[in-house]
Amino acid sequence: MELPLSTDSRFNEIAAKVEAGQRLSFEDGLYLDTEADVLSLGRLANLVRERKNGNYAYYNTNIHLNPTNVCVYRCTFCAFRSDLKAEKAYTFTDEMIRERVLEAKEQGATEIHVVGGLHHLKKFDWYVNVVRVIHETWPEIHIKGWTAVEINWFAHLTKKPYDWILQQLREAGLGSLPGGGAEIFDETVRSQICEHKADSQHWIDIHRTAHQLGLRSNATMLYGHVEEAKHRIDHLLRLRDLQDETGGFQTFIPLAFHPENTGLSHLPKPTCEQDLRTIAVSRLMLDNFDHIKAYWIMLGESTAQIALSFGADDLDGTVVHELIYHDAGAETPEGLTVSQLHRMIREAGREPIERDTLYRRVIRDGAAWSVGEPVCPDDSSRSLELSST
Repeated sequence: MELPLSTDSRFNEIAAKVEAGQRLSFEDGLYLDTEADVLSLGRLANLVRERKNGNYAYYNTNIHLNPTNVCVYRCTFCAFRSDLKAEKAYTFTDEMIRERVLEAKEQGATEIHVVGGLHHLKKFDWYVNVVRVIHETWPEIHIKGWTAVEINWFAHLTKKPYDWILQQLREAGLGSLPGGGAEIFDETVRSQICEHKADSQHWIDIHRTAHQLGLRSNATMLYGHVEEAKHRIDHLLRLRDLQDETGGFQTFIPLAFHPENTGLSHLPKPTCEQDLRTIAVSRLMLDNFDHIKAYWIMLGESTAQIALSFGADDLDGTVVHELIYHDAGAETPEGLTVSQLHRMIREAGREPIERDTLYRRVIRDGAAWSVGEPVCPDDSSRSLELSST
């Protein structure tokens, strides 16, 4: 592959390491985050992106379920949470959950994404029941649910270890974990934005345990608030270390902070340049992650399209009924159709590939769908039917 050309000798040294498949250091990452020309950075990240995923851009047909917004924590950056008696407070009943699942089935979704508040009056059984109701209503849908912060809360409620918690959820129908709650691992930053939430070591321990049990998970990083470049690079390296150990992460999602309606509303939103720089740096530092996601809900559709040439290979999905980031001021639609996602991807010069949660190709036949092997960029003919709904 042709190396990106630059008059910056330090950048060219880093580019040579990338071309040779060598791992980048903390100092390399800090330089890329703070000093490298963003267009040169994007070209370098795109080299890695195409090396791993060719010209493909992935999406999935998914729907969100946020069962309650009542939360015991008061994170400074959160606009979603509610006090129990506040006017905006809500909690789903079993019937409401079933209605959401049947809506997902009607729309052909392959995944339901479940996260919410930590309702202090609900016991662990209530959270298990959310998963059970979804699974019993439609056993074929993949349930990606409960972040490490919620798993930590469940351990607090039950006084049980993480592996026991995860086994109960898996027996109820849980398929994988989302990556939320990571925010920024540095504890000095966490003390400013989410001081009572599960700390970074608990987040890492929970994902390690999930991977040891055979549950795949995602990873995230919230950027563009009070953190600095050194905190972002430290965060990425801790994720890279855990991936070296377990291999259980599927994708990394940089999450752009939306300050509106939060305790940090005085801060500006991240710029488009910062969004693209963060995605590119993430792609270069996380050499052992197969996928980097440009979450269009937070980035906006146009920036997400550009990100497909700055290291990202995934746009997430249809994302119907997303509330958390829209409560924080996201102005994107609450969902996109498959045809809209195809248009976005093709306008960016990429080939759209529908995937399931585990990055297997989804094969559609009218209202029915089946899944195949993980998509291989070098051989698009490898997709084989494994199961059908």
